[in-house]
Amino acid sequence: MKYLSLLLFLAISLNLEAQNQAKIIDWKLLAKVDFVDQYFQEYEAWYLVPDFSDEVKALDGKQVLIKGYIIPLDVEGGLYALSAYPFSACFFCGGAGPESVMSLKFKDKPKRFDTDDFLNFTGKLKLNSDNVEDFNYILENCEVVE
Repeated sequence: MKYLSLLLFLAISLNLEAQNQAKIIDWKLLAKVDFVDQYFQEYEAWYLVPDFSDEVKALDGKQVLIKGYIIPLDVEGGLYALSAYPFSACFFCGGAGPESVMSLKFKDKPKRFDTDDFLNFTGKLKLNSDNVEDFNYILENCEVVE
């Protein structure tokens, strides 16, 4: 029993330590980006491509913690986005910019989330400037932080 208690304590401590190492970021910081038009031959179309500030570039590949509103994309497939704004004012419906939303790529299959659930997530931030089929910000191996 002592062994099990010790293991449980160590697991919780390691999880808290990993979360404490994550840099807490917010959407104001992620808004430090400009966009330029770029033509993509394979799509025969122009797209806005991000020109990330140095401050944002420094976060690429780093463990971060961010909070936002859940936007379901494909609930059955476990695809969700995180938004700075609720659905009614988000990038898709309310005219916010692409810097206000990110893809959530979960470490494990996520539970079912509802639109506009306001949650904290931790994961590795990936900056995306060349894949027009995904958002400019991607949170990889992400998990909900209670």
